[in-house]
Amino acid sequence: MTALLIYIGPLIALWFVILGRAKLAERRALLVKAEVEAAGLTEPASLHPIISPEFCIGCGSCVTACPEGEIIGLVNGKAQLIEPSHCIGHGACAAACPMHAIELVFGTEKRGIDIPDVGSDFQSNVSGIYIAGELGGMGLIRNAIEQGRQAMDAIVAAAPSRKGAELDVLIVGAGPAGISSSLAAMKAGLRFVTIEQDSFGGTVAHFPRGKLVMTAPAELPLYGRVNLRETSKEALLDFWTQVKKDTGLKITYGERVESIEPEGSAFRVKTTKSSYLTGAVLLAIGRRGTPRTLDVPGEDMEKVVYRLIDPEQYRERHVLVVGGGDSALEAATSIAAEPGTTVTLSYRSDGFNRAKSKNRDLVSDMEKSGRLRVMLSSQVLKIETDQVVIEQNGVTEHIPNEAIIVCAGGILPTPFLKSAGISIETKYGTA
Repeated sequence: MTALLIYIGPLIALWFVILGRAKLAERRALLVKAEVEAAGLTEPASLHPIISPEFCIGCGSCVTACPEGEIIGLVNGKAQLIEPSHCIGHGACAAACPMHAIELVFGTEKRGIDIPDVGSDFQSNVSGIYIAGELGGMGLIRNAIEQGRQAMDAIVAAAPSRKGAELDVLIVGAGPAGISSSLAAMKAGLRFVTIEQDSFGGTVAHFPRGKLVMTAPAELPLYGRVNLRETSKEALLDFWTQVKKDTGLKITYGERVESIEPEGSAFRVKTTKSSYLTGAVLLAIGRRGTPRTLDVPGEDMEKVVYRLIDPEQYRERHVLVVGGGDSALEAATSIAAEPGTTVTLSYRSDGFNRAKSKNRDLVSDMEKSGRLRVMLSSQVLKIETDQVVIEQNGVTEHIPNEAIIVCAGGILPTPFLKSAGISIETKYGTA
């Protein structure tokens, strides 16, 4: 018996240690979940997992696979989505689940998300028009890179060259998906042109200076493996610039697509600068489309912009930031950190329910220190040359102002997509 205890004793002790750690992890998950629900952060931003309790065996593989922290936790022996609003949809949890109990979906029962109709080969319902990256719901940099490459592989396999067409493919957008697909087109020897209506780097170029960008290793055609995991906006843009230089990639900037129409067996694409006859079109554009405006008098003034480029340009100025998402909070806090600035953050709701906790904490800290004024349940009524009129809880106030950054999101380019014949589906928690 003594000999048996010598062998079994350590195993029993180990079992109690494992059980104790599991209980601690469960209590932590419940605490985080309660905090999230109290803050109203229960809606995922985009692609996210739904977990079937019938198939979940509580192994925790999904918990450890997620690199974003406490997104998933084990409660009562089953995996649950603990912090939905922080999920960025990379899908590592689904890949790690041995029971296939996790499905990645768009939207929820409460909040639908408009997604273009795209097949497994990234082709839309219009044969010859492909979609990759953020527009298709994949905003994560690694996913966008992979989709851009895979979409171009599908275009090559479909042999899109049409009789009389000037191009094999026109690539629209110079974000991660556009860059990756352009390099794949170069590698395949296709006749292609890449156009971008705005800045090199896509959405990343619009982040505030120094903002950390989370990504993961990916394979970039003609370049090799991209081993970025956590970096700054500037470092990532420098990387893209070096890739462009090393590969000789050419991109035309300041050119926006106005229409896509069939012409014979090809497509006639008209832009603000030119017209192209192409066998295929790859849309690697963002979901923001046109920035959402405030629709108030004076909004057409030059001091009103819809994204933050560099906080330093607002030094020693009176600035108003409008919005309640991460971009608004990051803009407000980064500007407030500049010497001599007077920053007001206005948001129509009574809390920053859509923002990450670290951004909410930073806003709270800056508000307490007097570096930032927060006006919840407020709305801009009028913009004037040297001031802005804001109403909060029935009280109207005139605030000195020299610059306004509106971070109210963007409008999905649905009319443009529909004009090209592309179907849009509103997803309510479906794949």
